[in-house]
Amino acid sequence: MIDELTRVRYVKDGRVARVTLDRPAVLNAMDLRTHAELAAVWDDFEADDQLWLAVLTGAGPRSFSVGQDLKELAARDAAGPTPSTFGSRGKPGWPRLTERFHLAKPVIARVNGYAFGGGFELALACDVVVAAEHAEFALTEARLGLIPGAGGVFRLTRQAPFRAAMGYLLSGRRMSARRAYELGLVNEVVPAEELDDHVARWVEDILACAPLSVRAIKEAATTAATLPLPQAFATRYVWEERRMHSRDAVEGPRAFVEKRPPRWTCE
Repeated sequence: MIDELTRVRYVKDGRVARVTLDRPAVLNAMDLRTHAELAAVWDDFEADDQLWLAVLTGAGPRSFSVGQDLKELAARDAAGPTPSTFGSRGKPGWPRLTERFHLAKPVIARVNGYAFGGGFELALACDVVVAAEHAEFALTEARLGLIPGAGGVFRLTRQAPFRAAMGYLLSGRRMSARRAYELGLVNEVVPAEELDDHVARWVEDILACAPLSVRAIKEAATTAATLPLPQAFATRYVWEERRMHSRDAVEGPRAFVEKRPPRWTCE
């Protein structure tokens, strides 16, 4: 599948996987083929030890992704109703990024325009979100007789204040990039012409950190988000076990004492 990608561009740039939804003519709407290609990309990203970080974006200046390809959905429904609810099990592309709960490598969302429906859900599933000033976010499913089944119902109410999240979920209203920043859903809002520079700084800063530390922190933070604090401390974390016994755990303090940049090996 990696050699047959037509909806997604996947470039390995050193330690960075650059993943681009590549359907700009339809504002990077995601059809079933897109989901299947994305699954192959995320499988490869997880398996490739040389890749430590991913940047996800949409092609063109107008849209990150407007979510599900509604024309395809309508055509499928015309051939016979295709009811769906939460999750993507049994559908092309499962598990999608929104359900890869054990993906420990960090993913940055570069939001360059509309992030609607499933596009917004993709951004909510990322670890760092950098948005252009003209970006807009919305979960419009209620206006279409649908539901934000790729985690929008769950993630938005956890990542934003509950009442604010409910307002957007129940109304399908759009929020500006600035409003998303105010709600804590976006790390930075920047002029469109500076978007790549700011994303590059995040990439540089994360790659300067020990990759096993980054993965252990992500795993612990996401796993413990809903745990009582005593249980969070008592839980065993797979990536923390690896970090704790790694060469990098020794290399970091040694490099500090020797006044030199650390040489991370992910071992």
